[in-house]
Amino acid sequence: MYVAKVGNLKVTWSRRLPAAPTSLTVTKDSCGRYFFSFVVDTEPDILPELEAEAGIDLGLSAFAVLSDGRKIDSPRFLRRAEKKLKRLQRELSRKAKGSKNRAKARIKVARQHARVADRRRDFHHKASTQIIRDNQAVYVEDLAVSGLGRTRLAKSVHDAGWSAFVGMLEYKAIKHGRTFAKVDRAFPSSQLCSACGFRDGPKPLHVREWACGECGTA
Repeated sequence: MYVAKVGNLKVTWSRRLPAAPTSLTVTKDSCGRYFFSFVVDTEPDILPELEAEAGIDLGLSAFAVLSDGRKIDSPRFLRRAEKKLKRLQRELSRKAKGSKNRAKARIKVARQHARVADRRRDFHHKASTQIIRDNQAVYVEDLAVSGLGRTRLAKSVHDAGWSAFVGMLEYKAIKHGRTFAKVDRAFPSSQLCSACGFRDGPKPLHVREWACGECGTA
């Protein structure tokens, strides 16, 4: 690929460009990798309409539980890489500040973090694409991620990457002609009957199923 004022570059393409680009942005990440982002004009990719709709409950023990009962397991990419990251961080801390060895050790740590981020992003893309393709409308609880990020669950919350995942659902819904909405976290969805809408009141956490006192639906 030829870039003005730079010359010919060897590029690994993640996908084919659907049209000629109108602009190019070059970025460099913390571990020294360069990325090219293109702006292209394309036609809307509207998917065929479906009757299925999905409500999504994001969590930590399971990454997501859909209203049809399907569960998406949490990969915990950061937790799985934690042991190696700690070793690399220890090696970095032992290097003399300003030395070439410290710079090399810093790059190793950055590369490991980049691998974690890449795997998480790939997981988010695959899961969000599948959900959008399978459902005409998608509803997600509007979680207070910034608040949860200050609790003892902070590492697990950041490892899950809920905000990035919800963002992908939103833009993919727009791109493919689907409906996307965030549900207020104060909305009492667990207290409402799915059949008649009767509000049956708050319940303790151990109650996972209940029968409606109005219509009897379980």
